[in-house]
Amino acid sequence: MTPLRGVGAAPFPLAGTTVVVTRARAQAATLVARLEVAGATVVELPVIALADPSDGGAALRGAADALVVGAYDWVALTSANGAARLAAALAGRPVPATTRWAAVGVATARALAAAGHPPDLVPGDAEAAALAGAFPPVPGSSAGGSCRVLFPRAETVHGNLAGGLRAKGYRVDEVVAYRTVAGRPDATAVAAARRADAVVFTSSSTVERTVALLGPDGVPPVVASIGPATSATARRAGLAVSAEAAEHSVDGLVDALVAALGR
Repeated sequence: MTPLRGVGAAPFPLAGTTVVVTRARAQAATLVARLEVAGATVVELPVIALADPSDGGAALRGAADALVVGAYDWVALTSANGAARLAAALAGRPVPATTRWAAVGVATARALAAAGHPPDLVPGDAEAAALAGAFPPVPGSSAGGSCRVLFPRAETVHGNLAGGLRAKGYRVDEVVAYRTVAGRPDATAVAAARRADAVVFTSSSTVERTVALLGPDGVPPVVASIGPATSATARRAGLAVSAEAAEHSVDGLVDALVAALGR
């Protein structure tokens, strides 16, 4: 595990701090470990969980079949979850070398690379609008043209990647790869979260569900966000964002929290 960046010689910069992790339990291990290495006491509050799409994944499997035979020029992913679900649907089958891959953010790019599809396009800002802006225009094409993009996504999305790509002349096939549903943290975790010093948010859905569960006044006073879209959701919910990760990843999120606490 890499050392914390930008925290000087302090071996445990989060010692004495209780931090709430709101990710789905299946995804929280790396973030929890990173915080504990920094000395934090972690409260796991899995306010969301991941579920199969309502069609059981049939549309995603169909899209994967089409991808294998070269139906798509691009694949665009806005989450590591979408990348993992698509990889599972491909089940190790090769994709034509002419297919290009695009990812929002470091975590999504890493998930694609781990699945054997290093991204060709990763924007500087981890936002859907930035990814749409980074796509090259389709010469001589109108919206709904011949250049096809597969966009495996969550059932509910923040941002308008598909709309931005269509405006550039791409034909976009949106396929629901997974659903984000409410988690069921136990009463002990909820009580501990209300007493914590800080909370880290990795997505808009974790913000929305945490506020619904704890109320705005029950959210810990120090709020750290993984990126601009998550920060915007937190502010709309009435929260003051204390820190936003410069690198939109688990490492960047922990570094931002350390910096906000002045350790």
